[in-house]
Amino acid sequence: MDWTTTKQFVSDFTVSKDALHIYAAFAIQVFSAAIIRRPLSSFAPWTCVLAVAVLNEIIDTFFAGEASVQAWQVLGAAHDMLNTMFLPTALLLLSRFAPNVFERPKSS
Repeated sequence: MDWTTTKQFVSDFTVSKDALHIYAAFAIQVFSAAIIRRPLSSFAPWTCVLAVAVLNEIIDTFFAGEASVQAWQVLGAAHDMLNTMFLPTALLLLSRFAPNVFERPKSS
């Protein structure tokens, strides 16, 4: 089973491909932060998500069996990258520039 078929199989039995990108990105960011022991405010976990997302899109675009890259593939890859990177980028920016969003209110 190739990569594209595997993703389609997982998507068929769980959530849509768009949601799968979002959930996978979140999981990669959180797990990579834990593994490399860096906070979500660090660029390192975000970069891990970006690297996996780019690799996934390269595989989807260039190894999908087409003789040449089609315009619809490029648009699809851009759509997937936006879906994939939105939540990790929001978490990175919020944790860097508005960390109090994640704090528990102090009791008086």
